[in-house]
Amino acid sequence: MDLDLYNKQILRFAASIPRVGRLAAPDATATACSPLCGSRITIDLKLDGDVVTDYAHEPRACAIGQAVASVVARNVIGLTIDEVHEGAGILAAILRNKTFPPPGPWAELEPFLPVADFRSRHGSASLPFQALQRAIAEAGPGQQRSGGGSVGQVVWV
Repeated sequence: MDLDLYNKQILRFAASIPRVGRLAAPDATATACSPLCGSRITIDLKLDGDVVTDYAHEPRACAIGQAVASVVARNVIGLTIDEVHEGAGILAAILRNKTFPPPGPWAELEPFLPVADFRSRHGSASLPFQALQRAIAEAGPGQQRSGGGSVGQVVWV
């Protein structure tokens, strides 16, 4: 494993971010910002019950924040809300304790283990999950949606 903060895998993720843009009729939209570095991400989300059916985002962040946004965008479609929250917990454990992620959709977070040593980067790394969890809360899961949902406030982390 590459232990550099800006390791090759993080830079690859940051350079190839899928699902960039906005959804036409999201169930919810949320923005999260980091006052420390100025990183910001806005996400749009569509749900069917408790399953993420569509996702788009506009990440404006450092390489670390963009790379996490890339991992989230690659994995979130088809996951349940509980699996999204699990991903946020896995990233928090990586940043807090350098805990290796378990197998599954969030195993791609492993390259972020070195970020644990750089507290100033934790906020930017957490932004995609912060915004995603905020959008989930705003959408009020548990029912079929038809778009035109709520818009989350800016969250400073």
